[in-house]
Amino acid sequence: MIGFVACAPATVAQRQAAPVHGVTVVASFPHDAGAFTQGLVVADGQFYESTGLNGESSLRRVEIATGRVLQEVKVAEKYFAEGLALVGDELLQLTWQHHLGFVYDKQSFKQKRTFSYKTEGWGIAYDGSSQLIMSDGSDTLSFLDPKTLAVTKTLKVRDAATPVGGLNELEWIDGEIWANVWTTDRIARISPKTGQVASWVNLESLWPRSQRTPPADVLNGIAYDKATRRIYVTGKKWPRVYQIAVAP
Repeated sequence: MIGFVACAPATVAQRQAAPVHGVTVVASFPHDAGAFTQGLVVADGQFYESTGLNGESSLRRVEIATGRVLQEVKVAEKYFAEGLALVGDELLQLTWQHHLGFVYDKQSFKQKRTFSYKTEGWGIAYDGSSQLIMSDGSDTLSFLDPKTLAVTKTLKVRDAATPVGGLNELEWIDGEIWANVWTTDRIARISPKTGQVASWVNLESLWPRSQRTPPADVLNGIAYDKATRRIYVTGKKWPRVYQIAVAP
């Protein structure tokens, strides 16, 4: 009898690593080089920005064209502010290690309430309809109900079979989760269903590392204007915000 070997479907371990794409700069705008950017949102033709570091943390509304701070509220010195998301007329801001988030009125910046979470707070994004996605610096994303802020599920992020840790600032762009990876100049484009990295966006060409003061001045900050399909990126204490287009 002649034997045969059945061909099994490709396993996760057999998948190839996600492709890497470069970018072109469509435009660039001034950015406060003293801002330790943790979260970036665009709405109504303006940026909303969360800045970090103890004693320097804030929530800001910023004019895109000039980088001028139009409105600002300081965060108490004991808190290290992190990611930022806009849900309706409310801005949600995380803190790093206090397991505490703040909810502000979008117009007045008046703090309306707080919420708690069990992990560290790094990045947060809203899909525009049914879920918030939160990172904690690991390879795991948490999905939250936008009304109750309760965790509904968690998702491990992988490039093929390799865990992708250091997930930081997040943005929801056309059905994908875009995530800065801490200390790198790359953004992971992640499937919210599988956790697999579909592709990488390489941004090392934007601001030369030779001009930065490591390790603070890393890429961090992604904002997407759904109405105009414009993508903006910046970094911690970067002097510019860049509008980018991803190369084929």
